[in-house]
Amino acid sequence: MDISFDFRSEDYGELQHLVDALFAPGVSRYATVTKLDVLMRAEAFDLCADLAEVIDLLPSSTFTRTQLCDQMNSILSGHGWGGVYGTVE
Repeated sequence: MDISFDFRSEDYGELQHLVDALFAPGVSRYATVTKLDVLMRAEAFDLCADLAEVIDLLPSSTFTRTQLCDQMNSILSGHGWGGVYGTVE
């Protein structure tokens, strides 16, 4: 008997949209954003409470896209939310 709990929230993929908005296509892979940049953009996206918590848990730092995604994915994984909200790249 295979029991699978593959629940996706209606907010699935919202963090990916946020990352894509912060790092527009064609922007250098060395471009950076600060936590404040992420917080301000997240406010505009009106994220659900769980995803707002992911943003709040980011360290105060400057991030390349790769670094930001690694941090977010680590937080999502630590909460067991990767399957519910999706991971970012």
